[in-house]
Amino acid sequence: MGKNKIKKILFVFGTRPEAIKCAPLILKMKRRTDLFKVLVCNTAQHREMTDQVLSFFHIKADFDLDLMKRDQTLFDITESCLKKLKNVIDKTNPDIILVQGDTTSAFIGALSGFYNKIPVAHLEAGLRTGNIYAPFPEEVNRKFISTVATYNFAPTKAAANNLKRENNNSYVAVVGNTVIDALLIAIKKVRTDQKIYQKKFSFIDSDKLTILVTGHRRENFGLGFKRVAKALKIIASLDSQKIQIIYPVHLNPNVKKPIYKYLSSLKNIYLIPPVDYPEMIWLLDQSYLVLTDSGGIQEEAPTLGKPVLVIREVTERPEGVEQGTAKLVGTDPEKIVKNVKTLIINKKIYNRMAKSQNPYGDGTSSDKIIKIFKNLK
Repeated sequence: MGKNKIKKILFVFGTRPEAIKCAPLILKMKRRTDLFKVLVCNTAQHREMTDQVLSFFHIKADFDLDLMKRDQTLFDITESCLKKLKNVIDKTNPDIILVQGDTTSAFIGALSGFYNKIPVAHLEAGLRTGNIYAPFPEEVNRKFISTVATYNFAPTKAAANNLKRENNNSYVAVVGNTVIDALLIAIKKVRTDQKIYQKKFSFIDSDKLTILVTGHRRENFGLGFKRVAKALKIIASLDSQKIQIIYPVHLNPNVKKPIYKYLSSLKNIYLIPPVDYPEMIWLLDQSYLVLTDSGGIQEEAPTLGKPVLVIREVTERPEGVEQGTAKLVGTDPEKIVKNVKTLIINKKIYNRMAKSQNPYGDGTSSDKIIKIFKNLK
């Protein structure tokens, strides 16, 4: 990349995690008008969630593909996204298409770049479970994206090593994860606006131990979420005077139906609608520990000193487990309950997890990426 030529960068994303992780890089690139012309394409795969994030970071999409439809399949969203994105690329002729993570929007963004022989930059490259169906379809999406990408920005050395083992010939750099850049922006604002969130979540008792729960993965549909609900019911009964569980429940019926069926009657379990990004950061900041199948929360929680119990059998983020900030517990109720009880009773184990260094970055990932682009020939 020539140092004096301004490069047109087209960001393509459509879900909340993608928007969050792209936001700090978009903001910093927009400030460098000597280096970049930034264009933002929101596929709106998750309409309300992406809109909330863009509003929070004061980012306006240049293109909106409006993909969100009820009950659409992977076939539907893939076809629609590919056709609509072609029109955006034909109109803008970008120098680089930048995608984040492993969603269908990211996959189609990279595929569109490949079809047009436009260099693709992959943010958060190299995550792997080794099982093409866990998570589905994300594992295959990210393998494809890394294969066609010209620039692969890995969050950790382990992720970069995954790419090397696959004989990936792209430019690979370890830059940390931009989710921490976003978190540091968000937590400062959220703590400043503390009273707003205290008022909205006035039902939360600050004297109790708050367990924050999130879940949405396809691999946990069916039996998985029934087992998680069983575990939460047991945890809630351990000490209703001391423990409260906050669960923003995903709107997908495969999640919502079993969770409400088994847990809606319990007084110290608060099942609430999905929350926006700053609200989630506030809840995370208030929590004692987190039960989640979310990748983003596995990355964010260690910066705020919150132990994470991962309700999955495998994770493409093994660094957290190795570092001690997270522990895989799957969906076995007995295992979940045992680990929650340990973190409540054993302060030594709790502090070891809470005080472990975050392996996913220190908030300087966007700066590193811009420096790389600036110096590339």
